[in-house]
Amino acid sequence: MKIIVDAFGGDNAPLEIIKGCAQAVEELDLDIMLTGSEQEIRRVAQANSISLNRIEIADTPDVITMEDAAGEIMKSKSNSSMALGLKKLAAGEGDAFLSAGNSGALVVGATFIVKRIKGIKRVAFAPVLPKNKGFFMLIDSGANIECKPEMLCQFGVMASIYVEKVMGVKNPRVALANVGTEDHKGGELQHQAFALLKQAPIHFIGNVEARDIPDDAADVIVADGFTGNSILKLYEGVAMVMMGKFKEIFQKSLKNKIAAAMVLPDMKELKRTMDYNEYGGAPLMGVAKPVFKAHGSAKAKTLKNALRLTKAYVEGNVVQEIADSLQAIRGVEQP
Repeated sequence: MKIIVDAFGGDNAPLEIIKGCAQAVEELDLDIMLTGSEQEIRRVAQANSISLNRIEIADTPDVITMEDAAGEIMKSKSNSSMALGLKKLAAGEGDAFLSAGNSGALVVGATFIVKRIKGIKRVAFAPVLPKNKGFFMLIDSGANIECKPEMLCQFGVMASIYVEKVMGVKNPRVALANVGTEDHKGGELQHQAFALLKQAPIHFIGNVEARDIPDDAADVIVADGFTGNSILKLYEGVAMVMMGKFKEIFQKSLKNKIAAAMVLPDMKELKRTMDYNEYGGAPLMGVAKPVFKAHGSAKAKTLKNALRLTKAYVEGNVVQEIADSLQAIRGVEQP
């Protein structure tokens, strides 16, 4: 399997991207194609003693930055490392594409270069996050600020397939993020989406409030992009603050330090289970070929984990599974 990786996407590119790819080649048995300046990639690899075994390079000097408008990937940045990677994927030169770069540009590029699965109205970011028991998938987490009911229904179907095929959860529970658990709660969008999700070929369990999401409320949480992104950022922020508070308490006195030493293995395990870097990134669901977004601050470990999920996405044949499942949804219109 060959995965195409944007070597210059993210805050820590290209060093951490190259390191993560090298680790993935060794641990996950992958071939990698890096897109970006070949001269700089080879310089960084040599300076840091990183092997480029099973890693080929597709050269381009341009980079789309976090400050660039999303649409520039189709205009002034059409030769950027991200754009080239998406073009290589569309041309069949790799099995999947991964970038830690500009999220908006990735959505635009994936939509117009790689295209959507036939019948899918919008692509959506779907990160996997930890909860009290295992993990859950949040879809959409920011690709679509404004949504229609049928889009939310499709999000639920796509995520259900992913969680079952890639994450191994049988008959995953799908819930709609809302301001209350009663069927009548929410606005018109939620009311109509609720009705569609209830009829969809998934295990829909109804509405869920944000406070219940961390406590194993469902395996898939469906939301519009604005709501989903707010849940995501608050979730990550609270986790970081809480771990920081634990550290402050354990360093407060000698007594606390002794206590910390006694529970250190358990605290390390807690930190690991609550660390979103363990999952690495999020698939851009609905694209006609596998496209993944790694965290913008991704370091080597995060990037390697994102590649692990990307590999599983390809092996799970998720794109075809989504395409096949669309036939079971009423009212699906062609894009």
